Amino acid sequence: MAETMRAVRLHADWDPKSGFKLGSKDIDKVQTYLGSLVWRNPHLEIEKVGVPQAGPGEVVIETRQVGICGSDVHMAQPDDQGYIWYPGLTGFPCTLGHEISGVVVDVGPGTFNKATGQPYKGGEWVCPEEMLWCGECRPCADGFPNHCERLDEIGFNVDGGFTKYIKLPAKVLWSLDPLREKYNDEDVFRLGSMVEPTSVAYNALIERGGGIRPGDNAVVLGGGPIGMAGIAILKKAGAAKVILSEPEAGRRDLGIRMGADEVIDPINEDFADRVLEITKGLGAKIYLEATGLPTVVFPDIEKAIWEGKGLNSTVVIVARAEAKIPLTGEVFQVRRAHVVGAQGHSGHGTFPRVIECMASGMNVLPMMTKEIALDDVPENIVALRTDRKECKISCHRPSATA
Repeated sequence: MAETMRAVRLHADWDPKSGFKLGSKDIDKVQTYLGSLVWRNPHLEIEKVGVPQAGPGEVVIETRQVGICGSDVHMAQPDDQGYIWYPGLTGFPCTLGHEISGVVVDVGPGTFNKATGQPYKGGEWVCPEEMLWCGECRPCADGFPNHCERLDEIGFNVDGGFTKYIKLPAKVLWSLDPLREKYNDEDVFRLGSMVEPTSVAYNALIERGGGIRPGDNAVVLGGGPIGMAGIAILKKAGAAKVILSEPEAGRRDLGIRMGADEVIDPINEDFADRVLEITKGLGAKIYLEATGLPTVVFPDIEKAIWEGKGLNSTVVIVARAEAKIPLTGEVFQVRRAHVVGAQGHSGHGTFPRVIECMASGMNVLPMMTKEIALDDVPENIVALRTDRKECKISCHRPSATA
């Protein structure tokens, strides 16, 4: 391997807002779990960095496909005071990119391939979880790795995949071999890079939201990648009607291609009235809040729940936002409704289940609407602040040795 490689790196200034106090998991001038309160003046650069070497329990992956996530956009996006939009765990400078697929090229001692039960040898096609859980803290021991007390995150506070090689713990890798039976090689890597965002939607809807029974109705608010993946999952799970609420016409059209039965333009239509019309007054069993605009969408969700004939609706919050939710307790009490939060994608067999869903016909390829080279990543991250015509933009490397 070469000694250096090019990487898309995000820099920002550590400049905490008034009243900010370091938490027990923050590190002064290094990382925080409250990014939008601390990091200011973000800027992207393509820099040369060292090539990683695999240590004990680690492998190095040569990346083939890396998607741009909304969190990449919001980490690099300043508000009117210059602070980043993203509210969560962040540590800069950092190489961005966590929606990754690639090929194992370097293996340290003590690795274990879950697909074969043997050590990694090199050449395996894999995708990683984004959350680097410790496996030793109380949440991990209780089976909740998404809430690890020592959590690191690829592309947030640990160097990510917008580069040629990335070093990862072997424990977070999953084999893409099931996809090789159905898809061509390039599409395997494309799908592999979408396992992570699709697993976020799966965790939100199935694990945290409790899933649906075949024949239930479901609503997805927000036609970004998580929302689009949610549509595919809900149809795979047997939803009678999946309704997408999305203001951008192109994304509504894409939602239909992903399996949505009906779409709503919430700017020009009354959301609750349309949900009740489509469901013949029943409403939906599950509402996936994937907009990040809780102050805008929650009153509409509440109206649909309040006026619908069905009980026991669940609202799943998957989009990250600082804003407080305007919630009316009476609505949720009387209608036996629930609100749950969903973070991450690790544990509970989520990654292998998503891979098997894809292998058995759940094709999420339509939501990848644009492929770019590494040099084009920064400008596309910036463009996605306002450009909603694209859904999933992905950095593509044509071969494992190119």
